[in-house]
Amino acid sequence: MARACGTEKFFKVDAFSIFLSSGVSSLASGFQGGTITATAETGSQALSNADDIVTVFRECQLSYLLQQHIRQDAADEKMVVTVLLQLIGTCQCQFPRPCANSEGLRTKECCPVWEGDGSACGALSGRGFCTEVVVSEEPHGPQYPHSGIDDRERWPLAFFNRTCQCAGNYGGFDCGECRFGYWGSNCAEYRESVRRNILTMSAAEQQKFISYLNLAKNTISPNYVISTATRAEMGENGENPMFSDINTYDLFVWMHYYVSRDAFLGGPGNVWRDIDFAHESAAFLPWHRVYLLHWENEIRKLTGDFNFTIPYWDWRDAQSCEVCTDALMGGRSPLNPNLISPASVFSSWKVICTQAEEYNNREALCNATGEGPLLRNPGNHDPTRVQRLPTTADVEFVVNLPEYETEPMDRFSNMSFRNVIEGFASSETGLAVQGQSTMHNALHMFMNGSMSSVQGSANDPIFLLHHAFIDSIFERWLRTHQPLRTSYPRANAPIGHNDGYYMVPFLPLYRNGDYFLTNKVLGFEYAYLLDPGQRFVQEFLTPYLQQAQEIWQWLLGAGILGALITAIIAALLVVARRKWKRNQRRKIASMYGERQPLLHSSSEEVRNQL
Repeated sequence: MARACGTEKFFKVDAFSIFLSSGVSSLASGFQGGTITATAETGSQALSNADDIVTVFRECQLSYLLQQHIRQDAADEKMVVTVLLQLIGTCQCQFPRPCANSEGLRTKECCPVWEGDGSACGALSGRGFCTEVVVSEEPHGPQYPHSGIDDRERWPLAFFNRTCQCAGNYGGFDCGECRFGYWGSNCAEYRESVRRNILTMSAAEQQKFISYLNLAKNTISPNYVISTATRAEMGENGENPMFSDINTYDLFVWMHYYVSRDAFLGGPGNVWRDIDFAHESAAFLPWHRVYLLHWENEIRKLTGDFNFTIPYWDWRDAQSCEVCTDALMGGRSPLNPNLISPASVFSSWKVICTQAEEYNNREALCNATGEGPLLRNPGNHDPTRVQRLPTTADVEFVVNLPEYETEPMDRFSNMSFRNVIEGFASSETGLAVQGQSTMHNALHMFMNGSMSSVQGSANDPIFLLHHAFIDSIFERWLRTHQPLRTSYPRANAPIGHNDGYYMVPFLPLYRNGDYFLTNKVLGFEYAYLLDPGQRFVQEFLTPYLQQAQEIWQWLLGAGILGALITAIIAALLVVARRKWKRNQRRKIASMYGERQPLLHSSSEEVRNQL
């Protein structure tokens, strides 16, 4: 189905570049005999050689962000043409593009070919192999009494029962990438990245982070799509695949919605609410740890900045939203306290997946359609639910709790590190509380907007800063108590939370218990957890040096100018001193000249006397 789209064309000739923005009336059915023709206001531009341009793939109404460099001769001059086609569509469910089609659904196999050697899962290069998915058969708790009605049960078997299993340090859905923390063509290099406090980063670093967020919000994910319907709606043999594109930022918003949404029981509004594969039990911390790592990895690939890390906001003892400024995550709009200031790029963002009741009534998944502006009104929350933001004392209490999880392993657990840090229990007594939100939950409620509902909370980019700090507290707990793997529940946790359960909706697959371990193994660290010397370098010296690097030209110019002025002043001083010395000599000489006649006179008198 051809559709109108916006096209940006960059024509670069020699040292000149002309930006041309035009509304393309049609994409000429996409692909015709190896030529893509874009008819714009300025005329028709035919781009030939299909292999050099793009491969237009239209299965399941998938759309792409296509960028290809084409060299062609034009009037005997070399012209480099960059064509950027952004075809906007909708989609749902975090699925690898190569598997989101009728064939993948029919065969239930997601073992994409790795381009490096042309084999499934990079088998020819020893990177991995296609294998049966074996899910845990351990029983889950009583919170969810149903079976076989939700696609997320025994993930990912409703969609695929064969996926890539990567060897060694290889990773990714096609084994074409590396495991978290490893780098290089053979994934043999371990590297530790440091996540830093956003408030101690330089202004340039802060702005770079914001620009990356906005780029992700405006770039269609090249690797993943989402599912817009349940597996049953796609047909027994996948004859009606329903997938759609989504931008890189909203991909993660959708994932957070999908993992926490209610289960459809059949009929409008007939849902089971006591189900969440990433909250209210043991997987809360491992799931969000993988979520942040996966998000970080996608941003690195998108930007080419492989030193990128998600910053954190250390909100201990904060009295207000310290990151809610126009220079950071957006201040409060002077026109409407519930909106973001027009001076912030986030004021133009549209949220998705925020209307849970509407989806339930329609018995439909969120389709990632924009649903209005980002909302935030920090501090104007219900004070009976959140009495204050977490303090240093609260964090210390939580870190010192010895048990990761306690019965019944849900929001009613007492003295559970997980339940207290998640915010369903008191950070002073460790006992479960109802009608109040503490720790992690308190920050969400304090923001009083898009971030305050579970399913749509990731729409607000403060979500990333907040969860990075929550993850750092998890890391502190792991280092303090050094728990065995057996400390993580193997069975009887709410559905989706047992040790061996694969995290919904990730592909490639990650087991909960595999991420119940220190971040040192995963290749990242937090600046404030470094030893004092390393912390000084990361939080104070590094920002200073980076800022100096950013303004080195100005500093060099200032140094040269200063040296020039100094040289001129020195020259003037030398000239002045020489002039002063000459004057002194003349003065002395003048005085000596006045004495001579007296001496001569005296000599004459002596001779006359003789």
